[in-house]
Amino acid sequence: MATSNVERVELGALTCWRIRHADAELLVAQQGAQLLSYQRDGERPLIWLSEQAAYESGRSVRGGVPVCWPWFGDLRRNPQAVQAMYQGGNLVPSHGLVRDLEWSLLGIDRQGDGINLEFAFNSAEQPLPGWPQAAELQLRIRLDRQLHLDLDSRNLGDQPLALSQALHSYFAVGDIRQAQVEGLQGCRYIDTLDDWRERQQLDALRFAGETDRIYLDTPSQLSILDPAWQRRIQLRSSGSRSAVLWNPWTDKAQRLSQFAADAWQGMLCIEHANVLEDLVMLAPGARHRLSVSLWSEALPG
Repeated sequence: MATSNVERVELGALTCWRIRHADAELLVAQQGAQLLSYQRDGERPLIWLSEQAAYESGRSVRGGVPVCWPWFGDLRRNPQAVQAMYQGGNLVPSHGLVRDLEWSLLGIDRQGDGINLEFAFNSAEQPLPGWPQAAELQLRIRLDRQLHLDLDSRNLGDQPLALSQALHSYFAVGDIRQAQVEGLQGCRYIDTLDDWRERQQLDALRFAGETDRIYLDTPSQLSILDPAWQRRIQLRSSGSRSAVLWNPWTDKAQRLSQFAADAWQGMLCIEHANVLEDLVMLAPGARHRLSVSLWSEALPG
């Protein structure tokens, strides 16, 4: 049976959990239930974490997998049903309300050939400013031969609940200029850098400049071809029909916080999501699960 080790560590102002299981290690912050890093022994990191990351209370860490909920991105670009849930006035944070809040750790335990971490946030017990809805959010992180993330949303109120969300995953790549994303062929996408026009992806996605796209009707299986590090990163999802792909490239990288000027070369965000027409509508008592599994495979030769 594979051995496991759990260590509580303090990084700056954040309480984190370092998990060793078999030949892999991951690091998770209790703030935001944010997975920060994931790597297998002898391999390149799969999840990207900024070298300039700041571990501060009330501030999301740049990199890893922040949880964007109960909306993604700019609330004003979300469906009207999602916007109507918020009553907080004009000061609207991007990417929702839970990325920089403390979650509850429900437990860390061995199960079968893996180890699980479970976190929860309950807005009935810990009200969110400007969002008077009662909902429970749970994130389970499972580490076995792959990395699995399950994000559950449950409506605790007596009225329908509309939300958008994303697992804002930062992936490490050897060189974004060589990388490709496979599996999006034929998908519609919104190019947010071109006045939010809708287009269609005709072949594998390659990168030659700033990219910020919302893909719709996405398949359950995507992959990142990473020839600089001789691997293919596999992504399998469920509970999602949309994904956001982002790389800031050179100019925007200069303006980002916790981000080195050249860091754009080694990262790519693929955010499995429920956004735009793929929003989540929950009846009272209903639950929705967004799941992603990640692993890498060496390229032949």
